[in-house]
Amino acid sequence: MPEGPHSATAFVEAEASALYCGRMDFLAISGSARRLSTNTAMLRAVADIGRPDHVISVFDRVGDLPVFSPDLETDPLPDAVQIFVDQIQGCDGLIISSPEYVRAIPGGLKNAIDWLVSRDEIIHKPIALMHSSHRGDDVLAQLRIVLATVSTRFSSDLFLRFELMKKSPAEIAEHLDLPEGRREVENFLRRFAEFCAT
Repeated sequence: MPEGPHSATAFVEAEASALYCGRMDFLAISGSARRLSTNTAMLRAVADIGRPDHVISVFDRVGDLPVFSPDLETDPLPDAVQIFVDQIQGCDGLIISSPEYVRAIPGGLKNAIDWLVSRDEIIHKPIALMHSSHRGDDVLAQLRIVLATVSTRFSSDLFLRFELMKKSPAEIAEHLDLPEGRREVENFLRRFAEFCAT
């Protein structure tokens, strides 16, 4: 440890800085099963912007998960569920973005969350929301209730929203790559990394 009257403080601050600035592995979950989903495209663009500071894997396979049943919560789990659970266990934090269907959480995403309710992997996992539309406040309100119920580390303060409806994946990537978009994404990821590290 460096010596001097302020060495202890400087050392603690340096360690905190290293902690907050270290690389994080995030899992970004798209609540849409649509191939050309706006939410999935946004999360992929965020993953590109996050490199190399953070590794962001995009999970866009909620439609592959079987319908949840307590009878299937046995060892071994269905293959698709086990892959999903392993990805959650291995990440430092979850970023979730979802469309709104009939003013509610889409069935595929709700089903994915149902698979996690009785499992340990989600309980203390940091979670934050993103959103790709100026609409959808109902699904956001529902997700905040559900995620605060299943995880002790859901942050309602960390939130990033873009208006991307009707844009193609290429247009979404281009939009987020503009200086203002990059700044918003980088700031969001920095704050989420800090939250995950605490």
